[in-house]
Amino acid sequence: MKTPKISEAVVRRLPIYLRFLNELSMKNVHTVSSQDLGHKLDLNPAQIRKDLAYFGEFGKKGIGYDVDYLIEKIRQILKLDKLISVALVGAGNLGRALCNYNVYLKDNMKIVAVFDAHQAKVGEQINNLFVQPMQELSETIKRLHVRIGIITVPAPEAQNVANQFVEAGVEAILNFAPVIIKVPSTVRVHHADLTAELQSLAYYLDK
Repeated sequence: MKTPKISEAVVRRLPIYLRFLNELSMKNVHTVSSQDLGHKLDLNPAQIRKDLAYFGEFGKKGIGYDVDYLIEKIRQILKLDKLISVALVGAGNLGRALCNYNVYLKDNMKIVAVFDAHQAKVGEQINNLFVQPMQELSETIKRLHVRIGIITVPAPEAQNVANQFVEAGVEAILNFAPVIIKVPSTVRVHHADLTAELQSLAYYLDK
């Protein structure tokens, strides 16, 4: 029997479920139904049940889901039960903000290295990280077992940074540069295009 292919939409909803479940756990809520999840997250309860059923039977009919157990299982599905090291290239305003956000992350996904091509930024401290020169990227990624790379450089530099990430062995890239980068099919890329998101929001404004 073949394992069903999990769509990207399902994977993208899992962190949303996890975030809300963590909030419930902090409030000492022990069980939650798909109806409650759907109401709070503005999602179809049937869709939530279907999403979770791809990975196993986590709930009990008439009772719902054990919050802490479901948190544990979703973390395992997203591989957040293991340390995932992340490297960032581009120590500008956005890059610094992302590194500062590092402090608030509770999951095992951490930015462990930051790089920049501009010599003036090399050596600057961002929280407990020091900006490194690009020449150290490959060795650092291999030494720290970095699996995910973040790109926050200007568009003309993004593809070159992506190439260096790929050559160093990075498995996935989050690209904030406003340009499409090309990588081998073995490397997953997600584009975080702030301009496109704002432009699409403009469509929904009243005339």
